[in-house]
Amino acid sequence: MARMKQPSLPRWLAAPVARTAGRLSRLLGRGGGTTLPGLLLNRLRPEALEELARAVPDGVILLSGTNGKTTTARLIRAALDASGARVAANTAGSNLQRGVATALLNAPEPDIALFEVDEAALPALVEQTRPRAVVLMNLFRDQLDRYGELEHLAQRWRSVVADLDPDTTLVYNADDPAVAEIGAGRPNSVAYGIDDPLLGREALPHAADNTNCRRCGSPLRYQMVTIGHLGQWACPSCGLTRPRPDVIAANVELQGMDGQQIAVSTASGPIHVSLRLPGLPNTYNAVAAAATALAVGVTPTAISGALAERGAAFGRAEHVTVGNRRVTTLLAKNPAGADENIRMVLNETHPLHLLVLLNDRTADGQDVSWIWDVDYELLLEDDRLASLTLGGTRAHDLALRFRYANRGPTDFSVAPEPSAAFDTALAACAPNGRVYVLPTYTAMLDLRRVLADRGLVPEFWEDE
Repeated sequence: MARMKQPSLPRWLAAPVARTAGRLSRLLGRGGGTTLPGLLLNRLRPEALEELARAVPDGVILLSGTNGKTTTARLIRAALDASGARVAANTAGSNLQRGVATALLNAPEPDIALFEVDEAALPALVEQTRPRAVVLMNLFRDQLDRYGELEHLAQRWRSVVADLDPDTTLVYNADDPAVAEIGAGRPNSVAYGIDDPLLGREALPHAADNTNCRRCGSPLRYQMVTIGHLGQWACPSCGLTRPRPDVIAANVELQGMDGQQIAVSTASGPIHVSLRLPGLPNTYNAVAAAATALAVGVTPTAISGALAERGAAFGRAEHVTVGNRRVTTLLAKNPAGADENIRMVLNETHPLHLLVLLNDRTADGQDVSWIWDVDYELLLEDDRLASLTLGGTRAHDLALRFRYANRGPTDFSVAPEPSAAFDTALAACAPNGRVYVLPTYTAMLDLRRVLADRGLVPEFWEDE
């Protein structure tokens, strides 16, 4: 029996209905209207997303990866803005089809569109938007209950790249073996990476992913390790090796939580970036942004100035002043991201007051066993912690994890409810001190809601 074709309203009718739904969502306090309009539009007119994407004269950029999508998209957006383009973007981070449709629906005659895209949603969105550029950042083990093992996502990305239009530019991370194996050798591609030997680590961390060759399965050898399984790698068995990057962070000076200086080498000329974002993950984000902006015609000068001006996205190394204390939020939702945040925090010289928040909602991944692969033990060495507060829907799982980390009694407070956890962490911090919050994704949104209700920050959908 033939399937009935889904009915489709004319766009002149479907679009206003969807926009009105978004406005009502905000007025009624039901959310930011970042997903409902697109969800409704796709129901009323299934072909609307494809039509809206086709109408963008300078094309669509799709960016995907496990870690760093929102920050990298924010940096690329800054470069596009500096070029004078009118940009459609899913700034609030709604990265499924409905979020992309909402952003296009609400953009008044954009010149170009930029969307961060969920890793599993990338194939469908490539098909619907026919992008000008696709950016593949990294593949880390994340949300196993939703994605399965990394090979599943890697295979889907291989299929996406194999089917890309020859005119589509592929921007990819040469330092990630899984991503590089997909992108290397494809015409019309731009590779990026880090080549500063001072940033290298001696060995792979115990929780590293993708440490075997994606072509023959043999163990990879590393000349330099940066984050997790990223670095300068090669397979001694089949000869697969890290491609030479086209856009390279050749010299990086990390400056604690205040940011970093990055000297980027490109065929279009050097780019010096004074980045206001800390840590090696943001070094990768900045280089990915520079490579993407260059690929769509932004000048090195415009890129340098734009990246220097751009601050943190909500929850991504974002600083908020609360009375006479500074609160810094460092999102992490998998072992690689959590370990990097721990290393950044441990490089600070003042007393460490930590609030760790763990949720297990759908957007976090309901399997929280990954916390046993995080190097929380490092936090308990040398009596670095001045206070530790644990919160979120799985606060007691964190408490058990920290008991094992210390192999004995550990002083910490457990407060599952986000407002109470935040107040407990603040109270433990001396005046003029600093609190570092390490949340998972929905825990970060919970904390953001607490801060917004207290008038300390705007709602996340208002963050530009």
